[in-house]
Amino acid sequence: MVVVMVWGSLLLFTVSPVPASGFVPPHTTGRTKYSNTQDELVKSMQRSILPQVQHLQGLQFVALRATPESGEDGEESGEKKENPYSDPNYPDLEFVDYSDPEYVVDQGTGDEFYDEKSTEEEIEEMREDRRRRNDEFQFQTYFKELLKEGREYNGEWSVYQTSTFIEAIKDKLDVNGYPKLVKSSRPLYVTSKARKFTVDTDSIYPTDAERIHHMETAVDRKTGTDDDDDVEVASKAEEELNKAIVSTTYWPESLSAFDFRGEKGIMCVGGSYTICTAVPLTKPENQDAEVTTGPFSQYRAEVGIEDNELRFRIKLDYRMKEDDKEAFLKATDGSSVPPKLCLKSLVVCRETLEQWPPSPNDLSATASEQLLANALYGKPGAAGGLYDPPPVGTDEQAGKYMLLDLEGGSTILFPYEMDQDPAAYEGYGWVTSLDWSAGRYRYQVDRKIQGGTGLRNLRTLELSEVQSADADQYRPNDGGSDMRQ
Repeated sequence: MVVVMVWGSLLLFTVSPVPASGFVPPHTTGRTKYSNTQDELVKSMQRSILPQVQHLQGLQFVALRATPESGEDGEESGEKKENPYSDPNYPDLEFVDYSDPEYVVDQGTGDEFYDEKSTEEEIEEMREDRRRRNDEFQFQTYFKELLKEGREYNGEWSVYQTSTFIEAIKDKLDVNGYPKLVKSSRPLYVTSKARKFTVDTDSIYPTDAERIHHMETAVDRKTGTDDDDDVEVASKAEEELNKAIVSTTYWPESLSAFDFRGEKGIMCVGGSYTICTAVPLTKPENQDAEVTTGPFSQYRAEVGIEDNELRFRIKLDYRMKEDDKEAFLKATDGSSVPPKLCLKSLVVCRETLEQWPPSPNDLSATASEQLLANALYGKPGAAGGLYDPPPVGTDEQAGKYMLLDLEGGSTILFPYEMDQDPAAYEGYGWVTSLDWSAGRYRYQVDRKIQGGTGLRNLRTLELSEVQSADADQYRPNDGGSDMRQ
């Protein structure tokens, strides 16, 4: 039996398979802007798959029999119509006359070839397969490109604390009405790396058995500019703070491919990434289940950009005030709204691959070392401010943000306070932006999340990339808008 599909006339189909590795935008000069989101991938798949399924419903199927059965209409009456398309090479093929008013078989007008339920199930299977392949692509890309397959980054960390959680100046505000940021007197020197390991699983996909474990270790490092008799010694309180900073994790204990779905706040795009973890306010019934919906008592997120052997990232640690937490847990009338999350600390990490960042004050540094030092410790602030300011909601919500210029040509935008009330700001979400010029290229990554109790759910991770020399020419002038999906 040979089956041919026709649609009024001859159709030619060209099918292009979707690469298993997912879509990677080409590196171009000028401005490149792209995002990654699960919703976008599903919508893209729907646009490509659904028209084909709808088209399939109208296809006409023609059965061409090599040996016609006896007793069929036309043969018995001897009125078989001549085939005007006959081919002498295939003399036994049967000609089906669609103009015959009695012909109804294989017209696609009935339910012979279409089952709505099974079609929807098949579409969902294709969606899930697309999600799974995207998970796998991001997981492997994160380990290979951003973690350099486990190679070690050496970094200098600058730690900022907010007055919200410093007992001596608790809740003191600066002249602009923002919490005060107090920078530690000495930087932390930390090595960062990761390893991949496998676990037992019933899945048929190898990546489902793989996990990533992050490791960060503080080290004592004497810089070349320190004199033996004049080395600044950290106070006991600062040493305890440093230990707490390094031991605080910003990722799941073991990171899996499924964690890159977006609902856990973890994703990578281009040379940027974000990871996240949170502690629920109340213990879930299933202790083994990871909670993705708040309210949360602790919330930690990291945003980073990698450029060749350099990495620039920020860590944001949010906590509930203890008084607010206790009051909410004691309330029994159910009318209380979840307490706000307030910024406890900000850590700025400047790192180089398998070597310590060169000192900006080292007069003996080579030309290449001076370039690295300038990329990490150069003039504070991104040239002209944020390259592409994101929307931050109403004026009231915009007042919950802080803008900070950092050494190394970087500017960051982040909320110092996030509401967990679903009705706050009409449910509008939050954004953290990191703008950094790493030399030839300038990057801005925007981490956009849901509002209310959905703080852990990532809406999009957006990356703008432009040659530093062309940044002003290609600077967006839309007044701040979300990237089109």
